[in-house]
Amino acid sequence: MSDPIAFENHAAEGGQARRTLLRRLIDFIAMSASQVAPQDRSMGGDILLDMLFHATDSDRLLCSRRIAALSDAPRRLLRYLAQCNIDIARPLLEESESFDSSDLLEVIDQVTPEHRLLIAQRKRVPSAVADHLARRGELRAVKAMIQNKGTELSETAIDILVERSRKEDELTNLLITRLELKPAQAMAMFWWSDRDTRRTILQRHAADRSEMVNMCADVFAIAAQEGWSDPVARKTLQLIERRQRNRQAIERSEFDSLEAAIETAAAMGMSPELVEEIGYLAGIKPVTSAKILSDTGGEGIAVLCKATGLKKPSLKNLWIALKRPLEADDGSPHALYELLLETYDLLSVAKAQTTLRYWNWSLSSSYSPSQPQPANLDDDAANDESAFSAARRTASLVFGN
Repeated sequence: MSDPIAFENHAAEGGQARRTLLRRLIDFIAMSASQVAPQDRSMGGDILLDMLFHATDSDRLLCSRRIAALSDAPRRLLRYLAQCNIDIARPLLEESESFDSSDLLEVIDQVTPEHRLLIAQRKRVPSAVADHLARRGELRAVKAMIQNKGTELSETAIDILVERSRKEDELTNLLITRLELKPAQAMAMFWWSDRDTRRTILQRHAADRSEMVNMCADVFAIAAQEGWSDPVARKTLQLIERRQRNRQAIERSEFDSLEAAIETAAAMGMSPELVEEIGYLAGIKPVTSAKILSDTGGEGIAVLCKATGLKKPSLKNLWIALKRPLEADDGSPHALYELLLETYDLLSVAKAQTTLRYWNWSLSSSYSPSQPQPANLDDDAANDESAFSAARRTASLVFGN
């Protein structure tokens, strides 16, 4: 009885005519554009593809290597070879410029993580492909894609990756190097970033908004004449204005000033009521003050103090109120307290205010872009704040779903 495996191998290899024909077709497809018409190459590609279904892996590898340098290789042939085993697919996924986004999107869903890693490392990764790789969430491919200067990262992809970086902290150091990272995304990522990344975020992504303030200076007087009756204008001007502390809150407070409230907290200990009161006096929402004062690092506290004009004695009182260490065991300043002081000195008042207002703007929102509200087809899409608001998108990144 004949060996069935040997029979299958023989069937795949075929006779001399088949092997010769296969190689001639590969030679034909690999000819330059000046030697063969596009219609002929397309027809030849269809014929060759049918033969490759019955060829050996060595034949497929030969074809892959020969057409990798073509700029107009038959696309169906490309997609087939790119979905073969990794050795066959490698020359094409690494070198071929014939793939478009549609081809790569089809391949991504049909192949192994090793294939997707090669796609993430391609000389150019279009934004649609980057979005898809980001959603699949394979860490090796994601890291390679972020590190690849040829990757076009859309705002959507950055949102996905920033949210992932909450659990995979190695991504924060990679994302901070990308020019596509927007201030809203960086400020969201701040809360789970390491010390160096936080410092980079504060230095690179905080604006001083001076030009914006100058351009809108006359609008403050107009809004005041209207009694600040327009909530949209009032909210927007609060983001822009130079003054940070809430004067109305100070008039209603039992404390004479923000400094007095912090001094009381240092003497009596921080309580939920004092956290809320300090927030109101500082001109921020309770959720923002709670987030800042519960953060284990000192950078957020430094931002709060510099933005509100608090001096270093108040900074120290706030640190004491939160029962954070001032000194190390040997009596020298504690490393965390030194970091607090360094960050405080590093920031300008204007940039600290911008950062604090960005946090307050976004942290007070509860919208999640991963769980959008159902659209009302009768409503004007231009008024759909839930779908487009930067503040609500940032809040989702900070708090998760």
